[in-house]
Amino acid sequence: MSTASRPSCGNACVRSSPPDIASLEGRKVALWGWGREGRAAYRAIRARLPSLPLTLFCSAAEAAEAAALNDANLVAETDAAAARLSAFDIVVKSPGISPYKPEAVAAAEQGTRFIGGTALWFAEHAGADGVAANTICVTGTKGKSTTTALLAHLLRAGGHATALAGNIGLPQLEALEPDIAPEFWAIELSSYQTGDVAQSGVRPEIAVVLNIFPEHLDWHGSHERYVEDKLKLVTQAQPRIAVLNANDPRLAQLDATLSASDVRWFGHRDGWHLREDDLYRGEAFVMDTRALPLPGRHNRGNLCAVLTAIEALGLDAVPLAPHAASFRPLPHRLQTIGTRDGITYVNDSISTTPHASLAALDCFASRRVAILVGGHDRGLPWEDFAGAMRTHAPLAIVTMGQNGPRIHALLEPVAAQGGFVLGEAVDLADAMSQARQALGGEGVVLLSPGAPSFGAYRDYVARGRHFAELAGFDPEMISTIPGLGIA
Repeated sequence: MSTASRPSCGNACVRSSPPDIASLEGRKVALWGWGREGRAAYRAIRARLPSLPLTLFCSAAEAAEAAALNDANLVAETDAAAARLSAFDIVVKSPGISPYKPEAVAAAEQGTRFIGGTALWFAEHAGADGVAANTICVTGTKGKSTTTALLAHLLRAGGHATALAGNIGLPQLEALEPDIAPEFWAIELSSYQTGDVAQSGVRPEIAVVLNIFPEHLDWHGSHERYVEDKLKLVTQAQPRIAVLNANDPRLAQLDATLSASDVRWFGHRDGWHLREDDLYRGEAFVMDTRALPLPGRHNRGNLCAVLTAIEALGLDAVPLAPHAASFRPLPHRLQTIGTRDGITYVNDSISTTPHASLAALDCFASRRVAILVGGHDRGLPWEDFAGAMRTHAPLAIVTMGQNGPRIHALLEPVAAQGGFVLGEAVDLADAMSQARQALGGEGVVLLSPGAPSFGAYRDYVARGRHFAELAGFDPEMISTIPGLGIA
């Protein structure tokens, strides 16, 4: 069916209400992407609409996998050109596919609506007041996975059945109709997904924004658009309550613009905040955070975000705060794998920005450290990182990956002043060898690349697993995210 011959109500019928799964009936629908999110969307649609014709845009290998489903109403294609995409009313795309790709923009101009699984999930959970009750969405450039998991952990410690889902590793559509209805939903959202919430037309109960740094410029196209897309969770989705970091300059400017939301601040002396390493609620001391299994002061600071969100739910957060001591840290996030021959190996493969690498170094400021940096080049600036190395350099820095030469060139003049050992590696194995040599049998090899893994590895998990393997540890022991799903 061509765009011109669509039913007379066309895309307008769909745009007039949240795009729940039932509204896809009678529409011309495609799926774009066949990763875990794409497969979750397929299963959710099929559970409600078993005979709806679907076209899947994917790779040749994925098309063969889809063919094995023996679904007579599913057709797989490998060419997601604008002309093909524009033939559909709705394209349910995977988060990793940017809506700013030229073919997506061209199809959208012809009336095709692009949505994600997050939008479908929220539309399915819309209350009569337009709010998805008891949903707490967490986003931020760094720390969002740990914060979301910690939120679920503390709510569960208080006896509340809580679902942990979203970008953290369990697509929300995989938990569309849970056997046990949770009391609360703790949902991590990446910048690829925050706009989906606004697009759904459904307001989250609570939205938490931790921080904003340059990130994902290849997907968003510019830092300005990244910030705009990230903040859609509060500026456009209009949560009932917005929980924001008072110490982030970008977020501190938002207060006057969020008239539809009740704004609660963390990191402010009137609410939950840290004084050195001590946790306070206003002027009341609550606990010392130094022994908590939350590596890095930034993660302990995000405990303040969690407790502020819990209070926003109407719960008493003070007695729940000590339960942070039993939290299990997430894999690939400042994860100490173990020690061999005097060297401790720390896996921070999730680190994809220079700011994250700086935060990782701060956690080990008193140790002899060799940090491994570099990976896929998205054009992020490393000048601030290089500047920080003039006064806060580790023992050694080894660059690697596509942007390794660019980072190495920035660091050469600093290293020439005698501040640290600077190495340049051809791959991760070479980088680890150089790091061990620089440490001389004592210290920390810290994988905190400040860049994605694309090209060399499928994702940051594969990179972290290879790091563990090269260090002589079982990668199967470091990759499980505790607490996913409902508990």
